Amino acid sequence: MKLTLNQYIKKRNGVSMGSPGSLRNNLNRSLGAKNFSTFWNYWNPIFGYYLGKFIFKPLKITFPVSVSLVLTFIFCGLIHDAVTTLVRGNISFFFTTWFLLMSLAVLFTRILKHDFSPRSWMVRALINLGIIGTCLILTVYIIE
Repeated sequence: MKLTLNQYIKKRNGVSMGSPGSLRNNLNRSLGAKNFSTFWNYWNPIFGYYLGKFIFKPLKITFPVSVSLVLTFIFCGLIHDAVTTLVRGNISFFFTTWFLLMSLAVLFTRILKHDFSPRSWMVRALINLGIIGTCLILTVYIIE
C-alpha cells in the first residue's frame, strides 16, 4: 500500500502533519529510537518521505538495499550542501561527507543488530546523539 505524505507523517509521528505536538513526537520518537537505523525512520518525516519515494525505492530496483541506503544518504547530503553553497557562496561537501559517514553507521549498527530498547529513553537518546556527534567530528577531521 502506498502511503500519502499525510499518512506517512501520522505513521511516523503518531499525529497528523501540522498537529500540535508533532515536533515533540518527532523528537521523542527519533532520539529515543531503539537503534540508529530506527532513528532515521522517525527523523524529518517530510524529507524522509520524498527521499524514500523518489530516491531510495528507485535505487533499490538496481542496487542492493545497503548500496541504495548509502546513495540516498549521499544524495541527501548533496541537497544540504547545495543549499549551504547558495547561502555561503562557496562549494563544500561537508554534509555529503557527514551523511555518508552516518549511512555507514546505520549499516554498521544493523550488522551488530543493536537494540537499545530495554534502556531508558535518555540512554537511547545519548547513544543516537553520540553516533551523530562522532560522525560529525570525523567529518570535521576529514574535511579540514
